[in-house]
Amino acid sequence: MALYARTFFSALGLAAMLMGAAAQAEEGKKVSIIDDRGVTVEVPAQPKRIASISYFADDVALALGIKPVASTYMTAGREPDFLLGLTSGMKQIGQRAKPNLELLSEAKPDLIIAIRRYTVGNAAQLQNIAPYVAYNMELLEESYSETAALSKLLGKPERGEQLNADFRKHLAEYAAKAPKDVHPRFLIMWGGATPFAFHTENTSASIVAAIGGDNIPGPKSPGGEFGIDLSLETMLEKDPEVIFIYDSGPDRPHESNPIWSQLSAVKNNRVFYVGDQWVETNGPIAREIVLREAAHYLYPDTFPAIDVKAEAAKLIPAELQN
Repeated sequence: MALYARTFFSALGLAAMLMGAAAQAEEGKKVSIIDDRGVTVEVPAQPKRIASISYFADDVALALGIKPVASTYMTAGREPDFLLGLTSGMKQIGQRAKPNLELLSEAKPDLIIAIRRYTVGNAAQLQNIAPYVAYNMELLEESYSETAALSKLLGKPERGEQLNADFRKHLAEYAAKAPKDVHPRFLIMWGGATPFAFHTENTSASIVAAIGGDNIPGPKSPGGEFGIDLSLETMLEKDPEVIFIYDSGPDRPHESNPIWSQLSAVKNNRVFYVGDQWVETNGPIAREIVLREAAHYLYPDTFPAIDVKAEAAKLIPAELQN
């Protein structure tokens, strides 16, 4: 009996060692991906410490049940409602347009997911900290491909595909329910003396257009930027009926321009200062919330107002919310 016990436990110990070695080998594996720069990047097969430069990776990871270790912010001191304020539990590494590389290094990430246009200049420095993958995060079609790619990278490809399928279905349902006889002229913009407005292909604008809105900046030119500087004089010519403004703080110089008060949207109290999800819209949580908000703002008699946090809570697993 004693001999049997020794043999059994020796075998058990060997099995545990082999399993541990296999797990270490698995963790040491690398996979190659091509990001939106067209660069091939070697990344861990099982990344565990994700740093997000933009809210996109936070959004995708949280929807998959994974909490990143570090994140940039849009506005200092404000944790986004569409992510349930969970970024407060992540190491803050600066504003998304100018991440602090020293703080990023302190977070010890094994994978950095970044917004391309703000980080290509620091690509070599970022890559020295951890494998660095950059996405455009600008257009609705990119939202589907980027969500699928990052979900696969984080080991949950089926969930990523399901999130994409769900959103396509919801977008079609809202479009079918929207009134067919009205197409409100709309504008999505950053505030400023000369506002910056989004072309229709941009993710948030695409969503509003898909449910019947008429985007006054129109489509982008082939190979052009996703947005345009739009003077208030031009804005008055187009006269939007609904205006969505990214709420980046109390400084609103556009409101002091006398043209502003002449706009139909202003006269009819249909100017809406919106949250971070309207700029960082490419993730699965943000785009679902923008869809619901946009539907209500365009057609308040058809679609109810929503609670952003309540909607986000439906998409983020309960174990991450506690």
